[in-house]
Amino acid sequence: MGTMKVIARIYNHYDGKFGVPRQSGVVEDVLSRIVFEPEYRAPEAVRGLEEFTHLWLIWAFDRNEGESWHPTVRPPRLGGNKRVGVFATRSPFRPNPIGLSCVRLTEIRQTEEGCVLWVAGADLANGTPIYDIKPYLPYTDWRPDAAGGFTEGICSAPMRVTIPQATRELLGEEATRELTAVLAEDPRPRYQDDPERIYAFEFAGKRIRFTADGGTIRVLDSE
Repeated sequence: MGTMKVIARIYNHYDGKFGVPRQSGVVEDVLSRIVFEPEYRAPEAVRGLEEFTHLWLIWAFDRNEGESWHPTVRPPRLGGNKRVGVFATRSPFRPNPIGLSCVRLTEIRQTEEGCVLWVAGADLANGTPIYDIKPYLPYTDWRPDAAGGFTEGICSAPMRVTIPQATRELLGEEATRELTAVLAEDPRPRYQDDPERIYAFEFAGKRIRFTADGGTIRVLDSE
């Protein structure tokens, strides 16, 4: 088997691991651009891709350096209290740190960086390396009879999000809309529910601080 090569990188407002959606397709408001490495920028390489609405991305958990895998993990969806096998989860700490995501293709744009793919619904942090891109095929990739295991029945209503005007002006309209969508999905670990705790994460080049109480997330400030 040959060495895996990075063919592209994704760029968006997810500047850190915290705040990245738990799964792809959860936050469609955030757009990302996929820029191919110089070796793979031939226009012919994406010929026909515009006919598909969704893509599979195969990528690397490149922020896991120094972390080892374990045969069992504590999924956040189970409150962090129950262990299940690593292969029954999407934990980033795996024998081979590879991720798989389905994203919606919104545009293919010819730029100075070659053909850039604009996608929605990505769950990859800014700068994540991508190993491969494949078209999503509805007639084979969609399984209406599939079972979701321990994830079934675990869902919650979107959080109400309040953002002060100063932060809105600092971020701008587009990034504010994206931040609202990210926070509405509640990026906190599901086993944490302390209304006094202040959370912080990097987004759109700013450090966002917020609290959560009941069904409301309140952004305190940004810097």
